[in-house]
Order: sequence, then structure tokens, then C-alpha cells
Amino acid sequence: MVQVPNKLYFTIGEVSELSGVEAHVLRYWEKKFPALGKIQRRGKRRYYRREDVLAVRRIRELLHDEGMTIKGAVQALALPRTSSEPASSVGRRRELTEVRKALEEISKSLAGE
Repeated sequence: MVQVPNKLYFTIGEVSELSGVEAHVLRYWEKKFPALGKIQRRGKRRYYRREDVLAVRRIRELLHDEGMTIKGAVQALALPRTSSEPASSVGRRRELTEVRKALEEISKSLAGE
């Protein structure tokens, strides 16, 4: 993914390009994720800060790459990480899903014998 430039404000189009998320999805996420802030200025144009761009990227990662629901992603973003907690408890979920799929394949192959 493209590195986020060191600017104060980004337009919704720039955020869309930097995050790979379309503008209408960003507007929807504004309603669902309290952590995602926007600033409206002249003519009700949306502007985002650098932290918001990074938050959008994280939300996209949780929803698309990790397979979380919106509700789960909201909860994941709201929970503070402790130093003893792994960087991604969602990673454990992905690993368990992979193990489950492997076990299902083994079960199918044994049943087919």
C-alpha cells in the first residue's frame, strides 16, 4: 500500500486512494466507527487527518483481510491493547479458521475412503 504523506489534511478522494476504499464506503464507515473522525469545512467538504487515514487502513484490514464484521471491528478498535496481549487476537481467529478447514478436509477424505 502507498505510504501516507506527511500532510495535515486529506480530502475524501485522497483517503480513498491511499486506503483502497471507495468514498461512499468511507462515508458509511464514518457513521459506524466512532474512532474515525472527519472535519467538515467550507461547503461541507470532508477532510481527514493523518491519524484518520491510518484508522481507515486499519478498519479495512480488519474487515477485508481479517474477515471481521463491522460490529467486531468496532469492538476491536475500542479495546486498548495491553503489552501482554498479542498484536492481533484476530490473527488467532484466522489461525483457528485455517485449522478448522484443515480438519474438515481430513474428515471428508476419511469419510470418502
